[in-house]
Amino acid sequence: MISKCDPLRRVLLALAALLALANSAPGAPLRYSLDASASTVAARVPFFGLASKTARFPKMEGVVTIVPGAPERAVIDVSFDAAAIEAPDPITLARLKGEKFFWVEKYPKIRFVGRALRLTSPTSGTLQGELTARGITRPQVLAVRFDADPAAQAGRPVSFTGTTTIDRRDYGMKAYQLLVGNKVEITLKARMVPRER
Repeated sequence: MISKCDPLRRVLLALAALLALANSAPGAPLRYSLDASASTVAARVPFFGLASKTARFPKMEGVVTIVPGAPERAVIDVSFDAAAIEAPDPITLARLKGEKFFWVEKYPKIRFVGRALRLTSPTSGTLQGELTARGITRPQVLAVRFDADPAAQAGRPVSFTGTTTIDRRDYGMKAYQLLVGNKVEITLKARMVPRER
């Protein structure tokens, strides 16, 4: 025998399910452009096993999309102008621009595209993606830290720092191995500003 309360109970259960779905559903995507004037990339490499040298890429462009409630759908697409690379001295600069390293005449752009952000806290996590340098694309993971929870910053600028270590030989840069270390520490500091819809 069906109770008179059953229809009401079914309605209440359906409403509860809809509310749960609404609370867990991803929010509208937040879209940003990279503020190149407040962003930079540094690449630090051991030199002679005793010291290190740091090159910088001051010119870049990019777009970022973050989906509140679904960080795995984030996309960070950043390109660096390899020809604008800066180095501590003219000899190092010439070598870095040359064929044995970045070969900027043939490969003027470096690009990182990240498509899987995994947050371990509201402001930190890892970003899986692909780095393309010197015409070679390899999977790469960035450790990222935001200055504030990006999902709670709609309409406001957000800054983040991403760090990773690559093996330069994976990108065809095998020269001077007795002088220059193979592991390169890369630090990306980026400021993102909201894009107009």
